[in-house]
Parts: sequence; C-alpha cells; structure tokens
Amino acid sequence: MGPDPAVAAVRLAVRRVLADVPEGAMVLAACSGGADSLALAGALAFEAPRAGRRAGGITIDHGLQDGSDKRADEVVRTMAGLGLDPAGSVAVTVDGPGGPENAARDARYTALEGAADRIGATGVLLGHTQDDQAETVLLGLARGSGARSLAGMPTTFRRSSGVLYLRPFLGLDRATTRRACKAMGLDPWDDPHNIDRAFARVRVRHEALPALEEALGPGVAEALARTARMLRDDADALDEMSARAYSDLEVSEDGYTVAVRLEGLAGLPRAVRTRVLRTAAVRAGSPPGTLAAVHIDAVDRLVTAWHGQRHVDLPGGLRAFRRSGKLLFGPV
Repeated sequence: MGPDPAVAAVRLAVRRVLADVPEGAMVLAACSGGADSLALAGALAFEAPRAGRRAGGITIDHGLQDGSDKRADEVVRTMAGLGLDPAGSVAVTVDGPGGPENAARDARYTALEGAADRIGATGVLLGHTQDDQAETVLLGLARGSGARSLAGMPTTFRRSSGVLYLRPFLGLDRATTRRACKAMGLDPWDDPHNIDRAFARVRVRHEALPALEEALGPGVAEALARTARMLRDDADALDEMSARAYSDLEVSEDGYTVAVRLEGLAGLPRAVRTRVLRTAAVRAGSPPGTLAAVHIDAVDRLVTAWHGQRHVDLPGGLRAFRRSGKLLFGPV
C-alpha cells in the first residue's frame, strides 16, 4: 500500500522542484512549524536522499510573541527528528520600513540567506500554497498594481544573494498540507497572527475568499492561482520586450542620471512603453516601492500627450521632463 494521498502529493511536489537543484547540493526547508512548512520539511526529508540531494532545515524566530524561542527549539527538534541535517534556528529583529509584515519578511529573507551562505546551501524551499497565491492575487488586485502584481509569487526566484528559492506547493491547497501532516504524525503550530484581522492578508483569508466562494461557488482560489500563472507568463514576456526596448532607447546626457530617446518611444505598445519608463525612473533613483502607476502615467503623458508640460515630480527627489528629443530623469 502506498502513502496517504496527501503525503504522496506533497512528496511529488518536492520531488519535481528538486530537479532544479544540482545533484549532491544542499537544500534547506524554511519551516515555521505551521502545517504548510511542516509538510514541506517532512516531504523534503523523504525525497532529498532519494534524489541524491542533501537536506537541512531552518526556522526563523521573529521574536514577536512570548515563548517564540521555545517554539523555535521545538521546530528544530522536529526537523532533526525527520532527518534534516543540519537543523537550526536564527533569531531576528523585526524593525524596518513598510509596516510589520514587510519588516518581518525582509528580516526573514536576510536570515535565510545568511544561513544558506554559512551552510553552503544552494536552495531554500518555501511552503507557500495555492491559497497563499490566491490571497496574494487578491491583494494585488485591490492595490491596482498591474499584471506583475497579479502574477503573484513565482515558483522559483533568486534574490541578490544568488540563493535559489523554490515554492513546490503553489499547486496544492492548504487542506492538503494539513492532511499530510496528520498522516505523517506531525503536529503543526497555528500562529495566532494568522487569525489577527489587523492584517490585510488575514482578512482576505477569512473574509474575502470565503465570501467569493459563497457568491461564485467553489474553486475560486484555484482559479486565482491559475490566473496568476498565466499572467506571470505574459508579464515575463512584456518585461523581456521592454528590457530590449530600453537598451535601444537609452542614451547619455551630461548632468542627468538617465536619458531616453523620444523617437521610437511613443510608437511602442503602451504595456511596453510604460515598463520602459518605469525602468528609467528606477534606474535614475526613484524607489520602486513608492513609484506608483499615477507617476508612470504622468511621465507617459510627457511622451504621448505633451502640450508644453514642464516636468513630472517623482518619488526620491527626481524629476522627469522633455528636452531636445529626449526624456530626461534627474534630481530636482
């Protein structure tokens, strides 16, 4: 008799992403102790040696709740009991811009990359599920952030450190990981932050998605995740086209950080042109996190609907304006 269907599903998902990791390499499971990441740790411990990879585990203690250090120790013992070696924890301080969720995420990735560097790990597996993807898409839709935001989380990605991150469970729902934990005899920890309505993601999880399921019928989360996958393909293609266009149009101009030729820019499809303009603004020093669609639309009007406007002010103390057949970006 084979394994429980949920266990088989999480193992198969991990087996597939391990094919992207070189044989003999070390990979880490990022494990909070919740059902998703605990199922991930169990599946990785089973699959890695069979795939000729080495597997360890790491948990991040954010220090946001009383007793978090003791829970981290428990997670480390569980990972070690599964056979993950090394298994360890890293304590971080959550303090930074963008609110507590962003600060926690930044601290977590910094800690994960530091651990991967110390251990010599090639990749880190993350336990985000199809439900997490659906929540991400809905949050992006509410922000009106465009195709890249609606494309959700990628299955694989790298940050500046070069560590390969893999999300094997984006095709599995949260219920599957919980069933897998039960079948593997693992007892997940439920983070109280996951039911705190102060967080937008929690409200989406417990209010918005159930309301959509009730109004539209079952399968909303799966449909949103599928939409994200298709939009990611589109966004990747448009980004590639805009990168080539930017390379063709960028020129130098004394005294300005970035200059782009207007000739050829106006004739680009809007989806490509606005990406070129965003790239120019970011390269000039405008912070990506505060550079919004309203700013790019205003810059776009300098290209396609110019009636003598003087300039457009951008986040980061920058200004964009036309001169001598060029669109110039520089400090105020």
